[in-house]
Amino acid sequence: MPKSEESIAHRVREYLDAHPTVGNAIRLGVANHSAVARVVSEELDLHQPEAVIAACRRYPRGRGDSARSASVQRLVRRSRIETRTKVAAVTVSHGPDVLQRVADVVEELLDESALCRLIQVSQGAVIIVDEESVVRLTKVLRADQVLGVRKGLVEVSVTSPETVEQTPGLLTLLTGVLSAQAINIVEALSCYTDTIFLLDQEDLSRAVTVLSGTLR
Repeated sequence: MPKSEESIAHRVREYLDAHPTVGNAIRLGVANHSAVARVVSEELDLHQPEAVIAACRRYPRGRGDSARSASVQRLVRRSRIETRTKVAAVTVSHGPDVLQRVADVVEELLDESALCRLIQVSQGAVIIVDEESVVRLTKVLRADQVLGVRKGLVEVSVTSPETVEQTPGLLTLLTGVLSAQAINIVEALSCYTDTIFLLDQEDLSRAVTVLSGTLR
């Protein structure tokens, strides 16, 4: 390999190592090498497109990557997508008083089989509910205990077989394809068989399209 091509290959490897989402997409075989090469060439100001494409194609796989890639692809083909609209995220502050105040509402929503997910975060907790449940939730709290309410969201859930818990790479793959389409992920969580994304309403159609294409 000419020295100039070796230099390009080295720079491309460094770039892909520093951008794991793109690198993992190449490893999983879901990235378009030409498209990746265009981005890398622009970012690194490289002017030898064929050399950049070749470097992307040769991007090294670690030991076991091929097996993991095959496992993820098998898992992906057995997954399905579900969506829910008119979703809201209510962020509340820390404190036992807060949890005591919302406990009854949460129990009621669960009894009604309504949407209710509670996620603890460093600054408090995020409670994901249907928009119509926001008032029920916030009215039991003091104004200073409600840090924020975000409506106009949608929930996109990818449900996979139970083996997802022992198969690394699915969350990276799904977040990567969404990010590649400039889709903002408001919240993301992976629990048991479900990988769940909260997105803006305007991104629902594109998200379903790109995820459906990935799951084929």
